[in-house]
Amino acid sequence: MSEEKGNYTGSCLCGQVQYRVSEFLPVIAHCHCTMCQKFHGAAFSTFAEVEKENLHWLSGQEHLTSYRAENGSIRQFCNCCGASMVFISRYNEEASTVEIAIATLDSGAPLTPDAHIFTRSKVSWITLCDDLPKFSAFRKPIPADEDHS
Repeated sequence: MSEEKGNYTGSCLCGQVQYRVSEFLPVIAHCHCTMCQKFHGAAFSTFAEVEKENLHWLSGQEHLTSYRAENGSIRQFCNCCGASMVFISRYNEEASTVEIAIATLDSGAPLTPDAHIFTRSKVSWITLCDDLPKFSAFRKPIPADEDHS
């Protein structure tokens, strides 16, 4: 997938936190790590990477609460409705990017996931039947202490 450009909007469940993305990077993965499972209450989460300069908070940024995990990653959620919105790893911090939970997009973003990551943590009751590449951990080399499964 090439980089997708446009004005894509998204929000939390209650609508207090709203954002616009002007450009997505071509990195969109279904993450099966146990932290994503717990944070989203689902078998996996799907995130799209965005350069910080292309993410614009329209309202409610003061309602974002951050949780920093033992591995240093940050997950942000709306403190009104609990909707999970953003993931930031040390890699993201170094690259000046964030990862947006694409289920929070309102509609219209032509995004297509390109991989399954952290499949070693995949729940047993899901069968991956698509042709996307599957990685047991992250798709890029990362230090062992940054593993977020």
